[in-house]
Amino acid sequence: MTRFIFITGGVVSSLGKGLASAALAACLQARGFKVRLRKLDPYLNVDPGTMSPYQHGEVYVTDDGAETDLDLGHYERFTGVPSRRSDNVTTGRIYSNVIAKERRGDYLGATVQVIPHVTDAIKEFVRSDIADEDFVLCEIGGTVGDIESLPFLEAIRQLRNELGREGAMFVHLTLLPYIPSAGELKTKPTQHSVKELLSVGIQPDLLMCRSDRPIPDGERKKIALFCNVGYDAVIPALDVDTIYQVPVSYHEQGLDEQVCRHFGISPAEPDLSRWQSIVERVRQPEGEVTIAVVGKYTSLLDSYKSLAEALTHGGIANNVRVKLNWIDSQVFEREDTVHQLEPCHGILVPGGFGERGAGGKIEAVRFARERNVPYFGICFGMQMAVIEAARNLVGLKGANSTEFGPCDNPVVGLMTEWLKGNMLEKRRADGDLGGTMRLGAYPCALRPESRAREIYGADTIMERHRHRFEVNLDYKGQLEKAGMLFSGMSPDGVLPEIVEFPDHPWFVGVQFHPELKSKPFAPHPLFTSFIAAAVRQSRLV
Repeated sequence: MTRFIFITGGVVSSLGKGLASAALAACLQARGFKVRLRKLDPYLNVDPGTMSPYQHGEVYVTDDGAETDLDLGHYERFTGVPSRRSDNVTTGRIYSNVIAKERRGDYLGATVQVIPHVTDAIKEFVRSDIADEDFVLCEIGGTVGDIESLPFLEAIRQLRNELGREGAMFVHLTLLPYIPSAGELKTKPTQHSVKELLSVGIQPDLLMCRSDRPIPDGERKKIALFCNVGYDAVIPALDVDTIYQVPVSYHEQGLDEQVCRHFGISPAEPDLSRWQSIVERVRQPEGEVTIAVVGKYTSLLDSYKSLAEALTHGGIANNVRVKLNWIDSQVFEREDTVHQLEPCHGILVPGGFGERGAGGKIEAVRFARERNVPYFGICFGMQMAVIEAARNLVGLKGANSTEFGPCDNPVVGLMTEWLKGNMLEKRRADGDLGGTMRLGAYPCALRPESRAREIYGADTIMERHRHRFEVNLDYKGQLEKAGMLFSGMSPDGVLPEIVEFPDHPWFVGVQFHPELKSKPFAPHPLFTSFIAAAVRQSRLV
């Protein structure tokens, strides 16, 4: 029997529903249960693929090519369960499906309404593509009280009636703010948030109360009384020094025990030893390295959420703390500024779109190559590395990307067709932007005796992509003659996937996004190797 847990949030946004959902799933998984996590997003975009990183943070890509919310990254990192297209839905996608059905006449002449047609579509999504999972955790995006989330709340209210108490549970995440002038935590926002939920027919079964300090018994009893839940169902969700402490902290507060009690099950105690081991490594490293991340969305670090976590995982694998120096690449477009990179033990240029800041990224690449500083280029970062080599090693001063406009030497150009399995995918320059990139997991063949082959320990790998521009193979011969090795290619030999400089201490560019597959208990080999190189560099500085 599959049980459903619906997680909502109140009071303010950015409370960490995604992290709370992932941590609860990790606790249930540690008790031996099979789990799946889903995100229901209330915005009208069909997916976040066309949204600015400043608006929404990073776009997380699944193996099957879905552009999804960044919370799915938390889900994968904490459980190791690969997310699928069926694990993220938006209001836009729901309405698109409903309208398409109406146009086909599927509703047999009925007046199409939010209830029951939209709510039925949401319920269908929640219950679809489920096999033998013991628990499906569904996070409702937004904050209770938002007009956009009302159809989702109505849908889960209906589901609870259909599934019964033994089949569904409501968990509500709220904030207990501390007022310094009063010297106390305030419970009123939580009370109002629960009242808002009650107004749409949902009575929470369990409250998770975010706080930056311990919650006194008196406040917990007050919350239980006014919110109509048991004292033990008021779970303190206290701030911790590392997110990987969250599963352990929630277990200590009795979260997973209360969930099991709600469903009337008595499983074995969870084994959280791997989380305790990870936390110990994070808290007690043997050293520290500094990595410069030269990007264009550095004012909102959620734009690089998976990247930051993957670098942390590389530190865990090498038992060092990774200090990140976030630098806006536009800084290096001014003269005499690239010297800011001198104290760093490694330089990483991540993915991105558009010409803004590209010149600064190229300067960062040149600094890393000429100064023998470990360099890691991801997606756009690989393309900038190839352009830098074409300009400064091959001598093609007009080398550039057609993403920025016409150029004399289009070293990077728009992909118009590629193979996806046995199907030929085709694109046009004037086509739609949403969902039209090379998305999802694709194979890559590694060149024997290359650094990439040594790092992966395999001849063929599968990595996730999200890009529409590609390195132009017409320049491969000139670049390899100048010392750049194309060490990873698509199996048909058409698309470059990995470049490196064999005579450099560590210089690797990849067209895919390895950060999307890294986990604290299974760090990605590229990040493990990159941080190991940074450790060696730190001993030279």
